[in-house]
Amino acid sequence: MNLTLIDWAVVVICLTGLFFAVRLSKKFVLSVVDFLSAGRTAGRYMITVSQGMAFIGAITIVGQWEVNYVAGFNLRWWEFLMSVVLVIMTVSGWVIYRFRQTRALTIAQFLEMRYSRKFRIFAGILAFVSGLLNFGIFPSVSAHFIIYFCGFPLYFKFLGITISTFPVVMASFLLVALYFVFTGGQIAVIITEFFQGVFSNLTFLIIIIICLFFINWSQLFQGVITAPKDASLINPFHTSKVPDFNFWYFVINVIGVVYVKLSWQGTSGFNSSAKSAHEAKMGEVLGNLRDIPKWLFLVFVPVVAYAILHNNAFANVANSVNAVLHSITSSETQSQLRIPLVLTHVLPVGVTGAFLAVMLMATIGTHNSYMHSWGSIFIQDVIMPFRKKPFEPKQHLKVLRLSIFGVCIFIFLFSLFFPLTDYIFLYFAITAAIFVGGSGAVIIGGLYWKKGTTAAAWSALIVGSVVAVTGIILEQIYPNFPINGQNFWGIAMGMSTLVYILVSLLGKKQDFDMDKMLHRGKYEIKEENIIVNDVPLKGWKMLGMGKEFTKGDKIIYIIAYGWTFAWVVVFLIGTIFNLAGNVPDSSWMTFWKNYVIISLIASTIIIIWFTVGGIRDFKDMLQRLKTSVRDHRDDGTVRHEASEKETQQEVLSQSNS
Repeated sequence: MNLTLIDWAVVVICLTGLFFAVRLSKKFVLSVVDFLSAGRTAGRYMITVSQGMAFIGAITIVGQWEVNYVAGFNLRWWEFLMSVVLVIMTVSGWVIYRFRQTRALTIAQFLEMRYSRKFRIFAGILAFVSGLLNFGIFPSVSAHFIIYFCGFPLYFKFLGITISTFPVVMASFLLVALYFVFTGGQIAVIITEFFQGVFSNLTFLIIIIICLFFINWSQLFQGVITAPKDASLINPFHTSKVPDFNFWYFVINVIGVVYVKLSWQGTSGFNSSAKSAHEAKMGEVLGNLRDIPKWLFLVFVPVVAYAILHNNAFANVANSVNAVLHSITSSETQSQLRIPLVLTHVLPVGVTGAFLAVMLMATIGTHNSYMHSWGSIFIQDVIMPFRKKPFEPKQHLKVLRLSIFGVCIFIFLFSLFFPLTDYIFLYFAITAAIFVGGSGAVIIGGLYWKKGTTAAAWSALIVGSVVAVTGIILEQIYPNFPINGQNFWGIAMGMSTLVYILVSLLGKKQDFDMDKMLHRGKYEIKEENIIVNDVPLKGWKMLGMGKEFTKGDKIIYIIAYGWTFAWVVVFLIGTIFNLAGNVPDSSWMTFWKNYVIISLIASTIIIIWFTVGGIRDFKDMLQRLKTSVRDHRDDGTVRHEASEKETQQEVLSQSNS
């Protein structure tokens, strides 16, 4: 094995803490809203840290390492420009603010409000199928990492029977994740993900610092310049020969970030867990800063691994890693395990255990978030619309748990038998596109365009899924098909948007009542619309700062803007210099060195800041869960009668008084 008793002690302590947090959450699950949306009690720091952790499972880390081992620092350069798009989205509350105003528990529930019940069922089925296929490879990739990083044998004997380690490891962490989500639902998910996020960011920071001591910048430079010409890891203007993860991969990502906001339902519970639309929006703003430590870790570590494997000064490490890789028959598995195997030679005792704890917590956290989301979506958006009578509260919770268990069984079997034959992120792109290829147009049009029609929604979603399924079939028939999963996703987005617009314009002319759906005007729920200042909006309005913003909120906005636009200025200056003449690799290496140092300092500040804010939100969340009055009619069922709307508002008013 590659771990010592000290390492295993670190792992045990971390997992014990998570079990304690889950037990704490159990007593607060008293209604369907508690199980699905944490009772809508989460503050901005709890939302942003926990959701960030839900997005970064072990498979995400391994997948991003695959990408950045090929692309190096270069995608990060182009992402400086994309960060402007992200800030504009977050400060405007793009999609998330209006979705929270609808008070829907899931996207498909919103789709019924906006379009029709039949469309909700179709969208729910499509999202569920897309999500299961996408989620299906999570256990296998995570299990392979755990086995090879820990140095477990591939087989072991039990009662004289030879058993494969792979399914046993998968079953172990799936059962833990299942216990977590069964016990506390979305409350357990948010609480455990928050504490995992704090620990993970701290561990990321420590690992980056250790890497800087293990290999100096001169050795790093000597390693990365061995990359082929026009496939540079440090010069983004010399990447024409980079396969798959090049400039066009980035361009499609930029479009996709805007287009698929809230389309992907793998973490749908977080979308409706904020205590108000404003807190949801502020959580999104903080998310731009939250990801600084994560992205530094995901970019810098694979560059270090590449340099170690291509610098003769580390020949012993390279030989050891390559010996293990050569024993693995699958080239895709080799690609996934290359960087983790390098880290087994870099990390000291204790830190190795901390990193394994991070990966185990990320594995469990992502699996319980995704099992919760897909299991809930199946009940809320596929089963419930068929029922004439809503579930009783206890019965509702029971069928939700049964559905989650079914998702667990499926992904175990899928991972056991499905052979992954592509990069993780390209597989993600094409399977997700089955739903998100068309759902972006449907969601954005539904929230922002009163002329969007039900016929347009059907057309857009069908077109997007057909394009994605066609791509999957072609890639299975022709392994070297020239259009990869990322490109099929881009095609699906473009065609679906065009279809949605054309069908809406050519269809019926009746406008949809947006005020009623968004609870505006006479439909307003005053308890969820806190106004801090009644002074008319002026200059700050351009930055998306409304009357509900405190001075602290404005400071957060300014920090997010300042950080983003500082790097945009750097991007523009760097681009001008490179277009004017050839910038040597040594200059690029100096730039990336300064980038890493600045990001390390920023990461330290962010970890302290978000931890303090999150602990405050955690206390407030528990207090709200203790004192709130549950409305058992609030279960995701769309009710159209005015009297029922009034009853719901009365219950909400009582719970906040």
